[in-house]
Amino acid sequence: MFEIVKKEIDWVGKKLTLETGKIARQADGAVLATLGETSVLCTVVGAKEASPELDFFPLSVHYTEKNYAAGKIPGGFFKREGRPSEHENLVSRLIDRPIRPLFHSSYKSETQVLCNVVSHDLENSSDVVALIGASAALTISGLPFLGPIAGGRVGSIDGKFVLNPTIEEMKNSDLDLMVAGTDGGILMVESEANELSEEKMLEAVMFGHAQSKPVIEMIVNLAEECAKDPVELSPEPDNLEKLEKEITSMSVKDLEKAYQEKNKKSRHEKIEEIKKQVLEKLTKEDDSQVPLVNDLLKKMEKKIVRSMILTKGARIDGRDTSSIRPIQCDVGIFPRVHGSALFTRGETQAIVVTTLGTGQDEQIIDGLAEEYRENFMLHYNFPPYSVGEVGRVGFTGRREVGHGKLAWRSIHPLMPKGDECPYTIRVVSEITESNGSSSMATVCGASMSLMDAGIPLKKPVAGIAMGLIKEEKKHAILSDILGDEDHLGDMDFKVAGTKDGITALQMDIKITGITEEIMKESLSQAKEGRIKILGEMSKAIKECREKVRDYAPKIETFEVPKEKIREIIGTGGKVIRELCETTNTKIDIDEQGIVKCAGTDSKSVDQAVKMIKNIIEDPEVGKIYDGKVVKCVEFGAFVNLLGKKDGLVHISELTDGHVKQTTDVVNEGDAVKVKVLDIDRSGKIKLTMKKIDQAVKR
Repeated sequence: MFEIVKKEIDWVGKKLTLETGKIARQADGAVLATLGETSVLCTVVGAKEASPELDFFPLSVHYTEKNYAAGKIPGGFFKREGRPSEHENLVSRLIDRPIRPLFHSSYKSETQVLCNVVSHDLENSSDVVALIGASAALTISGLPFLGPIAGGRVGSIDGKFVLNPTIEEMKNSDLDLMVAGTDGGILMVESEANELSEEKMLEAVMFGHAQSKPVIEMIVNLAEECAKDPVELSPEPDNLEKLEKEITSMSVKDLEKAYQEKNKKSRHEKIEEIKKQVLEKLTKEDDSQVPLVNDLLKKMEKKIVRSMILTKGARIDGRDTSSIRPIQCDVGIFPRVHGSALFTRGETQAIVVTTLGTGQDEQIIDGLAEEYRENFMLHYNFPPYSVGEVGRVGFTGRREVGHGKLAWRSIHPLMPKGDECPYTIRVVSEITESNGSSSMATVCGASMSLMDAGIPLKKPVAGIAMGLIKEEKKHAILSDILGDEDHLGDMDFKVAGTKDGITALQMDIKITGITEEIMKESLSQAKEGRIKILGEMSKAIKECREKVRDYAPKIETFEVPKEKIREIIGTGGKVIRELCETTNTKIDIDEQGIVKCAGTDSKSVDQAVKMIKNIIEDPEVGKIYDGKVVKCVEFGAFVNLLGKKDGLVHISELTDGHVKQTTDVVNEGDAVKVKVLDIDRSGKIKLTMKKIDQAVKR
């Protein structure tokens, strides 16, 4: 019934398996990839015919995690998986980026790659398995995919590189790096690091790439046995050469002139007008030629820009290859927020705002492997006005999720740990202008905004986007790329870090891979740019504020004995709720007895702290306390002195001399000072008001 083909290898001490022919046989390609006991079903389907109006490649990649894979039932009312999580979106992008440039340029059929986690052993990460499985499914599908690719995760534990460390081992790693590529070159890098040097990062990338080659060989062996016949590509149009000549004669000089315009908006307006005129002339009688003409115009633009850089060293805005655009940095731009910064680099600009909260504001993340809390969040927004367009708002897309996570990775290694900062921190980046590398503008702005908020960031962090133009043996590395240079170039290599090392990398390649030499040159040039940007940032703010702003919550942290936790919380949380309501504060207490009191002002926080300490404090004989009369009886008055602890002032201890009745001296609600005379074995407290200077409120 089944024609099963299965390949296994020992991959650095773990069994990696690729199997096809049993599951999802109607897909163009289907592979069950397994590492340890983590399995991902990867499928590929390409539309039989391309839509004639398309002038781009409609590829979609979807990675999904099903709770059953880890033996869990989804939370919520509906008890089924809903919208993709942030992690699922990130992994989808991770798979998409290295496979997209490897499809044949003439292939325009809608293609869908689905990766479904069907088993998770809570030890081996499923993203690596999904990447390999997707590559294998594409390689055997018959679609014009110029792979295969493979990749892995590289950690650094005790100074040694480890391939695909377990989830538990990653907690002790100074590096979390994903690398993917073909046998001949690197296509994608994504990493977070604890200030590693350029040399160390390059070594890690090359280590990961070398370790992936046995997997590539494994996929090739699989394809040799079961790959489907290649899909026939559409032949080139008969009039292609003629159209190319016509477009060249009609537009090349005008486009060259337009690309000398330094202002983005003006440049794009001129280019669009030129393209409009060409389209009108060449497609007036046959609008079916529109996609082809558009495609040829794009190639023309690409050729012009790349030629200018490679032959003359001249970029669109007039800079040389290593120059950074003018930078302006401002902090404290909004009076009521907790921290703010405005970072402007050329025509790219970000407003970045920091908000401080309490432990109750932490994000609870219910992952497939584990549930955990996160007290540092960074969110990136890209409104359409930032590029002068009208577009959809209100929906967070994959790009926004990805750019926000990249900025988070860049900052996260420098954030204060443990008791250094009691706040939950949310940073929001609003991109107000965009012409290249808005994610790196977010990194710079976030660093300044956090310092403006008084968060003790270990060191300032800056980011820069590097580009590449490569034609045969010639190449040029570009610092701080423009949007057009990203679009028309061969690489988008984002590097973030401090003056001492790298904290995050993200590299996407549009060609079939780059060499170690190009990566080394890019990292070196990026370091020079990063140092310069940090210098410009220091003109606005050099170190974090000594204290948080007036409008930020005030938090006091202290420890109480574990056996007293129950008294503070009370039955069903009654006591702690009353404390919060009375003092208008937020109070958190963990299992270790660490208490955090947060309020809008110091007075309310001090009151809450005092009340909690009163609850846990045991009265001492001979000590004087402030108390409140809670009940008057014939034989004396009951006074509350510490939390819920009440003591009795006998009528004979109310004052010197004879007292006829208790209410002659005190009434319910009076504030009094009392001294502890005795505490008996049952815990009853005997008090006195004699010989204590006080003004009794009647």
